[in-house]
Amino acid sequence: MSLPPLVEPAAELTVDEVRRYSRHLIIPDVGMAGQKRLKNAKVLCVGAGGLGSPALLYLAAAGVGTLGIVDFDIVDESNLQRQIIHGQSDVGRLKAESAAASVREVNPNVNVVIHNVALTTDNVMDIFSVYDLIVDGTDNFATRYMVNDAAVLLGKPYVWGSIYRFDGQASVFWSEHGPCYRCLYPEPPPPGMVPSCAEGGVLGVLCASIGSIQVNEAIKLITGIGEPLVGRLMIYDALEMKYRDVKVRKDPECPLCGKNPTITELIDYEAFCGTISDEAQQAAAGSTITAAELKEMQDRGDNIYVIDVREQNEYEIVNIPGAVLIPKGEFLNGSALEGLPQDKKIVLHCKSGGRSAEVLAVLKNAGFADAVHVGGGVLSWIKTVDPSLPTY
Repeated sequence: MSLPPLVEPAAELTVDEVRRYSRHLIIPDVGMAGQKRLKNAKVLCVGAGGLGSPALLYLAAAGVGTLGIVDFDIVDESNLQRQIIHGQSDVGRLKAESAAASVREVNPNVNVVIHNVALTTDNVMDIFSVYDLIVDGTDNFATRYMVNDAAVLLGKPYVWGSIYRFDGQASVFWSEHGPCYRCLYPEPPPPGMVPSCAEGGVLGVLCASIGSIQVNEAIKLITGIGEPLVGRLMIYDALEMKYRDVKVRKDPECPLCGKNPTITELIDYEAFCGTISDEAQQAAAGSTITAAELKEMQDRGDNIYVIDVREQNEYEIVNIPGAVLIPKGEFLNGSALEGLPQDKKIVLHCKSGGRSAEVLAVLKNAGFADAVHVGGGVLSWIKTVDPSLPTY
């Protein structure tokens, strides 16, 4: 369905702006009025990473007058495979500042507002309130639900995107005209069920595909042209090069945007989504060691059996000396249990500690009472024991 323009047009375009945006101006559906609306628009990008990189660059190039950037992370070399708004010289720099510099280089007419903070329930409403439209480039479920809830409570539309390996999704959520994210995904997946891009990987160019679709939707909403993805989920398979559309209906029983909402304010999203399961948290309590403690155990020659529960491709990038690779899935289906030594203390690790905590819970239930896991995983090992190893 077509929607009215989200933003009123600015008073005028300068001669330089007319020259810059001439290819937009000669499109009848955009024209002078549409470009003036873009100039007057205030758009916030949540995240300056994989999706935020192409989104910010194309929003700036399109002439969006004010661009906000929310990101508290710093640029890491592993980001450069897909986060094309950053360069080699930006490694170690705050992502928000690096992204802002690139935006200004693309279009000096854009007013860039940096929010170098973690988005939380304490600040999200204030940050969102001054923008017309939100572009969501987050990569975790807790923040996605928070972005959705804040947008609904403030009555603002937002453009959502998601990427994983070769697959991408995009939609527009605007409770005033259609469903919200909770209508599509009422509950988050169980902790550990869906790997993050950091665990499962992502094809770099997929970010450009989904990020550019997000910008396309943002432009349509701002200018009031075309039919935005309100009530539709766009699914993209990069390997098969196929797009498909799935209708998403507004849930009349949605606890946030339904007829009788029960969620009327922001909630504890970490608790709602659960970074790890309750069983994993209980198992890890009192059974977590540091990377330095593991190194001490190895140096003393303790009778331990170190298991890496990541995937083969992760193990090939970097591994802790002496660790045996047994992926998490083999513990969850039970096939790994019969081959474990009974006469050694089992020490588990993964990339950052989440997956190993889940496996630890399985081992505790199977009778390996003295098993432990390494808090912080291989990343902690690199940071505190052997900084010469590559990270990812």
